[in-house]
Amino acid sequence: MSAASSSADVSLRSELELPRRIERAFRALAYLALCVPLGVLGLLALAAVGIAALLSLTGAATPLLQAAIGAARRVGELDRRAANRVLEAHIAPLPRRARVAGTPWQRARAMLADRQLWRVLLLLALKLPLGIVLLVVGAAPIILTAGLLSLGAQGIGGYGDPTYLGAWRLDPFLGVVLLVLAVPAAVLAIAVLETLGRALSALCHAMLHSRQAPGGPVREMLAESLGDRTLSIAYWLPDRETFVDEAGRPVVLPDPGSGRAWTAVERNGVRVAAIVHDAALDTGPELVQAAAAAAALALDNERLKADLRARVEELRVSRVRIVEAADAARRRLERDLHDGAQQQLVSLALDLRLLKARLRDTEAEPLVDALAEKLAVALGELRELARGIHPAILTDRGLGPAIEALASRVPVPVTSEVEVEDRLSGPIEAAAYFVVAEALTNIVKYARATEAHVEIRREGDLVSVSVLDDGVGGARIGAGSGLRGLQDRLAALDGTLMIESPRSGGTRLSARIPCGANALVAEARESANGPEPAGEHPTLSADRRT
Repeated sequence: MSAASSSADVSLRSELELPRRIERAFRALAYLALCVPLGVLGLLALAAVGIAALLSLTGAATPLLQAAIGAARRVGELDRRAANRVLEAHIAPLPRRARVAGTPWQRARAMLADRQLWRVLLLLALKLPLGIVLLVVGAAPIILTAGLLSLGAQGIGGYGDPTYLGAWRLDPFLGVVLLVLAVPAAVLAIAVLETLGRALSALCHAMLHSRQAPGGPVREMLAESLGDRTLSIAYWLPDRETFVDEAGRPVVLPDPGSGRAWTAVERNGVRVAAIVHDAALDTGPELVQAAAAAAALALDNERLKADLRARVEELRVSRVRIVEAADAARRRLERDLHDGAQQQLVSLALDLRLLKARLRDTEAEPLVDALAEKLAVALGELRELARGIHPAILTDRGLGPAIEALASRVPVPVTSEVEVEDRLSGPIEAAAYFVVAEALTNIVKYARATEAHVEIRREGDLVSVSVLDDGVGGARIGAGSGLRGLQDRLAALDGTLMIESPRSGGTRLSARIPCGANALVAEARESANGPEPAGEHPTLSADRRT
């Protein structure tokens, strides 16, 4: 019988959710107590906004108005955090104010026209008087319950001086009656505080909740519903067994104690994604789980998109690896030609000079001179071949000297302007150099130009390369393999190649290379075997170059 009664008590408590109701009641009481200091701060901020608004009519107090509005928004943000943490209101942070250009009067009008600001100001104006009234209403049944319990205990225990309640003396029987009456009083207190808590939560939500389009991205909707704008989503790719972000880049989930936490999202028992949020999120874990379950289908769709982006990202990185491998092969081949065949030819030229000195004034001397001339031509062609494969001066001294040396070898007059202060990464320098080299080669072969001009500039995070000539024009990218190869090289670095070549109007070849490609290059190097340290350029000492 006792076991049955205890199980019935447990079932009754579970149906009434008594512990949860008591917790909500105490939370509501705590928030009512916080309303007083928040209300005082709100009235001060409200007064500051009013004074600054009046002064802004003269157009001279716009900074003061901006500071006052910022203070009011900060008090509203404090109220939002208190409502989230105490009442579990789940209100998203206030949106940032948009910057408005114009005269001081126009900026002041734009700031005062913000509807979100007026809702915050209305809440601040109501906070103190409403908080005091509701605190009294909520405290009244608590005081009544505490009084009934105290008198009931006094009547049963019989301690203290004799006490009378009207015509009745406080005795054990009356004490029991008072203790029994304390139960409905406590129930009334819990119900009143719960109701006040829900009302205050609804008020804060109505005044502080930001209006956003309901069809926004999944991350924005989850961030708004959970009240955490720093929230991010990592999508699970089962074939790679890794998490990626929306752009397809790998993501490492936060460790415990890092200040961030993550909640797994599953659909039909299959892992879909992970919601990465603040460890001190103003919501309970059950809300995060509920939001994750509600968004599981949308997250599964976004996961498929992230999988596609991850494959595209892998393709981009693989293209950069191919370019890097080709450049490394060019450098090795140039180094092998320099250290091998070129050095042998130089040594042979010295031997011919010694032989000529011994055969001076003999019939064999003209033959030796002819051999020396042919050897000099072969050595020059070999050096030119090595420069075409990969110019050593580009690696050793950078883009400016390499372009000057390239222009000096072209039979057409070429002027160059290279405005790049710091060294660029190897792939970007090589791409810019080969754009110029290919353009000058085409000018010499096909353009019949009388002059050419080369410009290389770095403007912010973009390197622009332009080569102009006054030739016959009519060039296009698909006409030959050289420009198509350059286009592929630039595309691997997220760069572009454009050509303007009207008939008889000259040609302008332009390339744009983002400096952000350095991150792509670094990622490609990290994923390759035996990565080359970022920022280093393989060099050969100057005394080994001839």
